[in-house]
Amino acid sequence: MTDAPLFTDIARAPKGGRAQWRTCSDGVRIRVATWKKGAKGTILVFPGRSEYIEKYGPTVQYIQDMGFSAAVVDWRGQGISDRISANHQLGHVKHFLDFQKDVDEVLNAVKDAELPEIHTLLSHSMGGTIALRALHNGLQVKKAVFSAPMWGIYIEPVLRIPAQIISNIGPLIGFAKKFSPNTTPNNYVQENPFETNTLTNDKETYQWMTSQLDAYPELGIGGPSINWLHQALLECARLRRLPPPEHECLCFLGSQEAIVSPNAIIRIMSDWPNGKLVNIDGAQHEVLMEIPDVLGLTWAEINRFLSF
Repeated sequence: MTDAPLFTDIARAPKGGRAQWRTCSDGVRIRVATWKKGAKGTILVFPGRSEYIEKYGPTVQYIQDMGFSAAVVDWRGQGISDRISANHQLGHVKHFLDFQKDVDEVLNAVKDAELPEIHTLLSHSMGGTIALRALHNGLQVKKAVFSAPMWGIYIEPVLRIPAQIISNIGPLIGFAKKFSPNTTPNNYVQENPFETNTLTNDKETYQWMTSQLDAYPELGIGGPSINWLHQALLECARLRRLPPPEHECLCFLGSQEAIVSPNAIIRIMSDWPNGKLVNIDGAQHEVLMEIPDVLGLTWAEINRFLSF
């Protein structure tokens, strides 16, 4: 364990955070940040695809305000963790289960930082895929909170068959490390204007995301690889076939969701015996980074959920 950079000037995070390098069982080095403050327990934060620790600074502040400590990870292939492809702008992973090696090191980082006992798993988008698999693998947490979990990927109906063909055949014919169709090496928020974005309705937050990557371009990645798409579709399909875990669960879904599959979320949550699905009218994909009214509703729900 050695110290890693934490870009506090762009993070809007509470003071006291510490980032560290962790080496996973397969030799991949990842970055984990911890904030030790709050005796109620520790909340693990699993970000989405293309995200990085500093983007969750305000989330960590909310977590501390509720009385918890926090740990946040840069997944392999993004942030400043090791990139899996020689093309550092490519969002790539060999196998989706490789992310579970990262989960193991997050747990080791929490232990080494002497944080309180892990209480809750809070995940967003692709982090929700990794989180659900971790729960099935026996991750010891009391509760789980999901923000727009990627239990399926939203693909326009006319493109679903071509996407399936490309994702299945592409890795077999040498295209595994090519960008998926309609994606580029550029980070989403730097390439798309606020007016047409599918992440958030909050303009100031969107501009903040853009400014983070302007200041530290090394944090960003572009579109996913064809192999990432292939592996993601396989993992989502596997998870949908499993009965939900027994953990108490709270899940958020915005009415304007256009990145992950709402139907997949509704399907899994409808079978989750201890689960509650909260539909948020007017929210886009990033319910934890939305307009103040949505943020207030979301964190009020989370606070109630964690209070019992």
